[in-house]
Amino acid sequence: MSDRVNVLGVGISALNIPLAVAAMGRAIGQRSKGYICVTGVHGVSEAQTNPELRRILNRAFLNTPDGMPMVWLGKLAGHAGMDRVYGPDLMLQACRVSEQTGWRHFFYGGAPGTAERLAVELRRRFPHLEVVGLHVPPFRPLNEDEKEALRSEVAAARPDIIWVGLSTPKQELFMAEALSWLDTTLMVGVGAAFDLLSGGVRQAPHWVQRSGLEWLFRLCQEPTRLGKRYFKNNPLFLARLFLQKTGLRRYSGEGF
Repeated sequence: MSDRVNVLGVGISALNIPLAVAAMGRAIGQRSKGYICVTGVHGVSEAQTNPELRRILNRAFLNTPDGMPMVWLGKLAGHAGMDRVYGPDLMLQACRVSEQTGWRHFFYGGAPGTAERLAVELRRRFPHLEVVGLHVPPFRPLNEDEKEALRSEVAAARPDIIWVGLSTPKQELFMAEALSWLDTTLMVGVGAAFDLLSGGVRQAPHWVQRSGLEWLFRLCQEPTRLGKRYFKNNPLFLARLFLQKTGLRRYSGEGF
């Protein structure tokens, strides 16, 4: 477990991709179960009005800084080595390391066909990668029969990591609930990474990602779906951050 930076009551892990993958390796080696959240402004903002999500984020094995605002706040708090742990980049580095370690991967989420395309693309990049299963869930909570089918499927596949490609907070709620009954060591919620790495959605150029303007790039691609999120959450995030930094409002979270 890394040190954490309090961002509006949400503990963001003060690490970078090499440290995150190293922590994953230790957990897999020790068979220490846990879930990993990849959290940026959207997740922190959602947690302000969703106490259950805030609790889940603060109890995660890792809650990584997905987005430059989290990184900048971490550096201001004295964590000079903190850097962005972006879902697609975390997946790629974990898959790269897996060619030597033999970690087994399972993909859960995405629209029909997305997980299949993701598996093909990752095997193309990493020929020795072990993808042992994938599952496309319905756009609703699983019923008991579906949970049992998934449990059996995962038990047969024996993955070390289940990558969960849903939206926030759906993926965080699912991981926190399902970790106890799925036979895996780690679950990692990576949001849109399935679409980005499979080629379904275009990734922002690296300089846009590092500038903190990736939200604007994604908004231009999907204005209908993302407009309400960004135009509501981004200003609210800045206002709440101002209140926290000026001491006008105290934010505290569970678990740290």
